[in-house]
Parts: sequence; structure tokens; C-alpha cells
Amino acid sequence: MEVPKCQFGLDSKIVSPYNLLGMIKNFFRTQKRVIIGCGVFWAFILLVLFSLLLTYRRSLPSLAQLENYEPSLITRVYAADGEELKEYYKEKRVLVPLKDMPPYLLNALLATEDRKFHRHWGVDLHRIAGALWADVKAHRLVQGASTITQQLARTLFLTPRRTFSRKVKEVLTAIRIEKTYSKDEILQMYLNQNYFGNGAYGVGAASQVYFSKEVRDLNIAECALLVGLLKAPSKYEPFDHPQRALRRRNLVIKSLLTWGKISQSKADSLKALPLELNPNVEAKGEAPYFTELVRRYLEKKYGEEMLYRGGLSVYTTLDLQMQRAAEEAMQRNLNKLQAKIERAHPLTDTVYTIPLPDSTNEGEEREYKKVQGALVAIEPGTGFIKALVGGRDFTESEFNRVTQARRQPGSAFKPFVYTAAVDNGFKPTDIIYDTPIVLNDEKRGLWRPENYDHIFKGPTTLRTALALSRNVVSIKLLEKLTPRQAVFYAHRMGIKTPLRAVPSLAIGTSEVIPLELVSALAVFPNQGVRIDPIYITRITDREGNILEENSPYKEEVLNEQTAYIITNMLESVMNRGTGYGARRRGFRRPAGGKTGTTDNFTDAWFVGFTPQLVAGVWVGFDDLTPLGEGETGARAALPIWTDFMLAAHRGLPVKDFPVPPGISFVDVCAESGLLPTKRCPKVVKEVFIKGTEPTQRCNLPHNIPKEVHPSQPKGGTPSEEIHF
Repeated sequence: MEVPKCQFGLDSKIVSPYNLLGMIKNFFRTQKRVIIGCGVFWAFILLVLFSLLLTYRRSLPSLAQLENYEPSLITRVYAADGEELKEYYKEKRVLVPLKDMPPYLLNALLATEDRKFHRHWGVDLHRIAGALWADVKAHRLVQGASTITQQLARTLFLTPRRTFSRKVKEVLTAIRIEKTYSKDEILQMYLNQNYFGNGAYGVGAASQVYFSKEVRDLNIAECALLVGLLKAPSKYEPFDHPQRALRRRNLVIKSLLTWGKISQSKADSLKALPLELNPNVEAKGEAPYFTELVRRYLEKKYGEEMLYRGGLSVYTTLDLQMQRAAEEAMQRNLNKLQAKIERAHPLTDTVYTIPLPDSTNEGEEREYKKVQGALVAIEPGTGFIKALVGGRDFTESEFNRVTQARRQPGSAFKPFVYTAAVDNGFKPTDIIYDTPIVLNDEKRGLWRPENYDHIFKGPTTLRTALALSRNVVSIKLLEKLTPRQAVFYAHRMGIKTPLRAVPSLAIGTSEVIPLELVSALAVFPNQGVRIDPIYITRITDREGNILEENSPYKEEVLNEQTAYIITNMLESVMNRGTGYGARRRGFRRPAGGKTGTTDNFTDAWFVGFTPQLVAGVWVGFDDLTPLGEGETGARAALPIWTDFMLAAHRGLPVKDFPVPPGISFVDVCAESGLLPTKRCPKVVKEVFIKGTEPTQRCNLPHNIPKEVHPSQPKGGTPSEEIHF
């Protein structure tokens, strides 16, 4: 019987049931061969990987290396209010947690670089096979096959050179990374590690460099641009190559579309957008002299590696508003003084000019020397440095005159002499005769000191002598005490530089560092307590762990009665003495201070304080060129101090200096310092330590001439408040 034929339409032929059964058997035999072949292939692959692992295992990074890996991070310096002052780094990098990255940033990365990221184990073999076939057909390298994990392995531990051994190490390291970290951890490391161009390492730094915003605030187009940069940052850098960057960004957007993460209409609208860059132009930073002081400290204590790669957070004492006021006051007043000097001296004057570096001997061109200045302000109750200006322009000269310069303080040193006197029983009402004197100075031999105005005023109280900065009275007072006592008190209050125990010390002939002088005089408004200057309050590492904290260390170096009496005497400097210019310029708060001017007007000083702030200003040329006739501390330095203090105290409450116990106020004759009578023409209220008040009545006839005008002695040197 003939078996009926069934028509199945396979290859346009008639197939019987017997033929179909044979075809099925052949199919299963073929599948078995395929399965066996695949098994052999994978066994071969595993064997190859195992043999390669044995070959290269010694040169692979260990698991410990992977666990201990820490990316290079930026060290940031902050002002007291938390505002950033400066960044230090070798690689500009900001660590951003994965949770702070928008989903479309991760989608853009995976769509472009590794769509099977969550399914592979570090290596995508199918992708490798496809890339090899593409390279063979093109007879060159046209397609990459590295997964995100492989790229991370290459970036972290290997070189970018394309060699067989590097590729093997890359694959094996990627597998080890996948065993050590979760997928989320790998993505976070990848986006924080890779270079995005323009010095930006990691997506956090790149977001700031290109868009001036945090990563969490990036939109889809911005994320696409950053992901596009990963392929070749220099080639697609948007500032120099905007068209390339735009095409590359749109390619990433297309990848999002084809992977189904955005719609066609969304992709079209995104591609139509311009780049919309908002570059973060990094300036030289705020307070450059201050931040350089911080940098030097960090480098010395923690080392260069920690400074530039450790991701430290450094919290300082700087008040940014005060700092800006200090810089403005310094620039404004130095520019005025510079213009005045240039008007007084032609370019041919070799004292005030220097040759230009590129001038020739035949036609020498010259330029004016730059007058320099320094200002530092300290909070007396804490020792915190609130403002610091080390020169007129950090870009021209990094030399910090606040912390590095040693200059003669002139009469600004006199408060130490008067402190020694009051602490050893002298009173503001004690009288010393302002009359000519001849001394034997170890450097000059016979020395005839002079007052600035070449006038001798006869009997003078210590208060008046300090207020009017009478040189001769101060020198005679020091002779009564001995110079060694003044050196002792100056060092005890905070001067660390060596001081010469000679008579001329009374008028500031020994050099001091400005920061030390200002810090030492802060003892007075702080009621006799010395606090060393502090400019860093706290330092934390990349994890937020505290590395150091600095709090004020207080030491009582004067009894509070002595400190108050000197403070009160220095108020007279402001109210009727050499510092009265501050009152004329509008500074009315309770304040004390002292001017200083050195020999030939080479240094001009003013150091003054309120209960809330002590500030010192120095003005001069670095090479000791004179500022010019009459450029005293009151004229060259006091205006800077006043302008700064007016701005620094804006909004602060008006405070008076607290009167400690053991102080009494008594009406006395202004001329004799004794209890007044009806004949005394001027009666003033004077301050005393209880038990030292005068008990005798004034017996002056009040008709003694008070000023003596001798002829100018040979060899005499005029001095404003100080001279020498």
C-alpha cells in the first residue's frame, strides 16, 4: 500500500513523514555537536585564562591594593564663615557619591560604554569577539571591547599603552575588581577616577569646570556631554573644539535613544540644544598671602602628597569681609603714596628706580620701585588672625612681610618700655625731664638722642611722653629701668626675635617681625593675657576625621591692673597724641595705639586696638629706601589702619575697655600729677593702682617755661617718635 505523501513546503520540495523524522534526528545530532563544541571552546577559554592568571598574577594589583585604593582629592581651605578660599591639588578631583549622581548620567554612561555592565563579570566575551572581527575586516584597530570595569582597571593600575600583556592584565584585574566590589561601587569609582579634560579628574570636578554646578544639578544634555568626553578628552574638549564636542554629545544622546532610555521626540529636542557651557574661571584665590601661609604649614606638617592629593579640609580663622577691607585699604593708600613718591622723583633718580630686566646698557630703561605694606588683624580674646595682607601684590612678590620681614619698629616699641615701668611701680603721673642727654652707645659711641621736632619740653609726665612720643623721656625711662627689663617684658608678651639690650632699644632700633609685634600688643586689650596667633582652627581628612584642632592657649603675662593702665595711656595716643589722625578720619570708638617711624623715614608703623580687634600696619620699601621727608607712621601707616578699622567694625557694638578691680581714678594737676589746687590751670582724671594714688598737693607756681630750644647738637638725628 502506498504511503500518502504530505506536502510541507520545505525548500519547495515534498517531504514524507519518514524524511521529516530523519531530519529531526540529524538536527539533534548537530545540536549535540554544537553543545560539545561550545563546551570545548569555553573550557579552552577558561584554560587560557587560568594559564594567563598563573603567568601574570605576580604583576597584578593585589586585593589589598584594591581595598586600600584612595583617589587623589582636592585639599580645600575655608574662611571662618565656611566660604572657600583656595584649592590645592595635582589632579583636580571632587569625590561624589553615586547617590548624588542623576540617573540619566549613569544611563548615558552605560548606553555609550557598556550596556551589559550589570550582566557581565568584568569581561564581555561576545563584545571582544565582535571587536576582533571588525578589526580583522578593517585590517586595523577600529573598535574597542573594554567594559567599564576593564577601563577602570586600566585607569587605576595600568598604563594606556596598547600591548598584549597590558590587555591580559586588564582583563584579569577587571575580574578581580568585580569579585571585590559591587556594581554600584565600580560605577562610583569609574566616574570619580576618569579624566574629563581641563585638569578635571572625576565627574565632580568636571561639572564645576564646564558648568559651575554640582553633579546632582546636571541636566541630560550636560550629562551626555561629560560622558562623551571620556572617549578622548583632548579631542572633544568643548572650549577648544565645540563642534566636535557637540557631535559627540549628540552621539551619546542617540545611544540613549537606541537603548530605549529616552523617546525620539526627547532625543530630537536634546540634539537641538547648544552646548550651553558655563566655565568656572578659577582666580588666584582669596587672601593669597594668608592661604600661602596655610599651604606652607600643611606641606611642612603633612607632606606634599597629603597636601596635593589627600583631600584635606582646612578651616581657618580668616574673616573674609575684614580681609577684603584690609586689601582695599592697603591698595588705595599705597597707590596714593606711590604716586606721591613718583611725582617727587624723576625716572633718572637711581635711588627710587631700578633698571628694567630687559633693558640694555646703551639705552637703559628704568621703572619705579614699589612701596610695600603689611597688615595683620587679630582678635585679642582668641588670638585668631582675622585679616592678613603681606604685600601690595602677591603675583609680583610672594614674600610675606607680616610673617617674614624683620624691620625696626621705631616708637611702636615704646609700650614695652612703659609696661616695664608701670609694672615696677611707676605711675602715669610720674615726671621725667625732657632735656638734652648724652649717652655712650655701644654702636655709635657718644650719642645725643633727639626728639622729632628738635624741641625739649622740660618736665613731662609719662602719659604725655607716651602720647606725644617723646624720645628723650622714653630713653631716660629705660635707663632708670635698665634695657634688660624692657627686653624681658617684650619677650614675655610675645616678641620672639632677639633684642639688643641697649639704650636705643627705647626707640625701637632692634628689628621685629610685624606679626609678633601686633600679637604682643594684643596683651593690653586682653587684660594681660597672651595668646599666640592662630590661623587654623581645624583640619579633617577625606573621610571627615579630625586630624587637628587648635584652640587658644592663654597665659597671663601681666597683671590686669598694669595692662589696663597701659591701655588707658595708649588711648591718650589716639585722643590727643600722634594717633589723633584716626579721630580726624572718623574713627571714634574707644581705642589705643602707637605710631612708629624709623631713621630717615625708612619704616612707618601704626599698631592699634579696640576691645574687639588689634591691627598693625607697616609701610616701607623692601630695600630700606626712605619713604620721603615727613612720611611718619602717622602719615603713611595710620590712614591704612583707620580705613581698615572703620570697615572691620561696621556692625559691631561699641565697647569700652573693662576696668579691672584694684583700679582707682583721681583728679590731678595735669602738669605735676599731684592733687590739684585752685591755682592749677588744668585738672585731669588720672588712673592709678589702688594704694599708689598721690597724697601731696600740687606746689607748682605754673609760670615755669615748659619748652627748651637748644641749638642743634652736632651728630644729632631727628626722630619722629623714634629715630634711629
